[in-house]
Amino acid sequence: MSLDGRRLPDGTPDRRFVLVADDYGLSPGVSRAIRELLVAGKLTGTGCMTLFAEWPGEAAKLLELAPSDRTCIGLHLTLTDFRPLSAAPDKVAMPALKQRLLAAYGGQGEEGAIHAELDAQLSAFVSAMGHGPAYIDGHQHVHFLPVVRRWLLARKSHLQSLGPLPWLRGAPSLAWAPNVRLRAKVAIVAVIALGFDRQMRAAGYPVKGPLAGFYDWLQPQAFPPLMNFLKERGQHGMVVMCHPGHGDDLLRARDPLVAARAVEFAELMGRDSMALRARDAA
Repeated sequence: MSLDGRRLPDGTPDRRFVLVADDYGLSPGVSRAIRELLVAGKLTGTGCMTLFAEWPGEAAKLLELAPSDRTCIGLHLTLTDFRPLSAAPDKVAMPALKQRLLAAYGGQGEEGAIHAELDAQLSAFVSAMGHGPAYIDGHQHVHFLPVVRRWLLARKSHLQSLGPLPWLRGAPSLAWAPNVRLRAKVAIVAVIALGFDRQMRAAGYPVKGPLAGFYDWLQPQAFPPLMNFLKERGQHGMVVMCHPGHGDDLLRARDPLVAARAVEFAELMGRDSMALRARDAA
């Protein structure tokens, strides 16, 4: 029996997920693959990176989808590796994740600049889509950082003015790591996320979780077994992240995760959907 007792019409446990694809806007190939999966009903939604020059054009293509295919479009906050949207064109790239974590927990005074960048990314989303995001999460889980939590608390009223208050992607659970080796990776994220769900719910934000979808992205062949593991043992309504995409030159220039994206796309497109549709996941 599924953990919450839900069953499908055939009597089997209902373990459909809130299945969201990260990184929409990272490159044309990634965005195209995600749109194809949305149209095919294989995803619940996608989180958008709005800091790249291609974002307005890719947002327009989302708006061309049927309303039912774009009802769970979120904002994928980005604070690492890429040039910030809020800075001058010659601004250097934001720090790598390790440096961002050290700064976040080392008391370095970057809060004003970080909040300005998050404001710019939110503004770019609203300008292109015409409304606020359905949900908010973070590239490399940066939404769990204390400085981003403070931004979420400070911007709650503004987000409410844009439409329904977005839900937030919650903390992971070790229960959904498919093997012992991956539990160390999940544990690190869980430590960064400590207290996030409670704090954000107390502030009035909807929080969905637990978060699952971790695997070794350097071993793309591990993704199909992960999906089988979650299909057999997962919790109805849990949030599962994925990173599908079609490779292109811009993706290869921006991100080392290329081969796994093709495997994820093929696996998701080829299997029976395990994604909750946005209306059912609300």
